[in-house]
Amino acid sequence: MDIRKCNVNFIGMNKLILSVSLLLLAAGVQGQTRDNELTTQEQADGWQLLFNGKDLTGWKTTRGISPNEDWQIADGVLSVRPETKGHRDIISDEQYSDFDLRIDFKITEGANSGIKYFFTNYEEGGWLGPEYQIIDNQNHPDAKLGLHGNRQLSTLYDLLPVTNKVAIKVGEWNQARIVAHGSKVTHYVNGQEVLTYDRKSPEFEQARELSKFKEVKPSFGSINKGHILLQDHGDVVFFKNIKIKSL
Repeated sequence: MDIRKCNVNFIGMNKLILSVSLLLLAAGVQGQTRDNELTTQEQADGWQLLFNGKDLTGWKTTRGISPNEDWQIADGVLSVRPETKGHRDIISDEQYSDFDLRIDFKITEGANSGIKYFFTNYEEGGWLGPEYQIIDNQNHPDAKLGLHGNRQLSTLYDLLPVTNKVAIKVGEWNQARIVAHGSKVTHYVNGQEVLTYDRKSPEFEQARELSKFKEVKPSFGSINKGHILLQDHGDVVFFKNIKIKSL
């Protein structure tokens, strides 16, 4: 056996293994998405980043007050300032109709917040919109109110309860997803569908008549376009990776 030839083959094999390993590593790194950034594929698919992780560009309040007075950003994460005394929600500059919205959120113990969509100024009732409820079901009293659990996590707040309950833990990151297409809206938690409803259905109309929104004009939930809102309910909830795609 020619030892020199074996050494050459051995070295060549090592180089091949090293090259393949580097290619796999590069592919893995490329496939990873950093917080508050879109992948190349997401950009090609039409996703829009609503929060850049650095500042509140693209957001405002309904009161003409800078959102920076009550909201803060630390390490790419958005939250209400703990010292905030008033409730000052922030809304997207742009308005959306048919969309796929995804937001990562993390609750603190006893926290209450929400994500509103089709948010607009009603003729009678003021600034309103359907709300994807974010709440600590175990420790916030509002989760025990309403009808049939319609004020708990991921419900359509004060209107419809979830049909598939997904539990989350305080202090852990979760993903809220809202898909609106025509009159149909679906809520998700961590990729699992928890509620689908039709804004023109008899079920929705009945729920509206039993809710705090029954006197709103035009009928609550009938508006087909509006802002995205992050709610300041006085509790600390964290948000990141806020992105939307128009459908």
